[in-house]
Amino acid sequence: MPVPPSINHQYATVNGRRLLSSTGRTYKIQVGRQVWAALSQSPDRHTLMSRLQTAPLALSIRFFFTSSLRRDVDGGLKIAQDALCEGLGLNDNRIVETHLFKDLDKANPRIEVFLSATTNLSRPPSSRL
Repeated sequence: MPVPPSINHQYATVNGRRLLSSTGRTYKIQVGRQVWAALSQSPDRHTLMSRLQTAPLALSIRFFFTSSLRRDVDGGLKIAQDALCEGLGLNDNRIVETHLFKDLDKANPRIEVFLSATTNLSRPPSSRL
């Protein structure tokens, strides 16, 4: 999927309210189309969608940026998560686990997304800060 717009381009202030910008809306439409195109090619789409609609979800996103210094790894999380879940017709509040990774690819910036059903509603903390 494409790299989301930067956080500075995702929202606009209109009459004192923060709204998704036209750039953000375009991104979500583009992702939704890509999600449905990929899903329509899967022979297991019905089983997959049934599982995703009933289980808690885990989301992993690997961001491939053109530069390691220009973008924060978490700046694209919310819009990518929203776009993916809306494209699948899922409520993103069912995501109980998130993993983010930042890599470089100057020639092909993108995000790679993995959404899966999980049974882990909570895990005991391994350590506290």
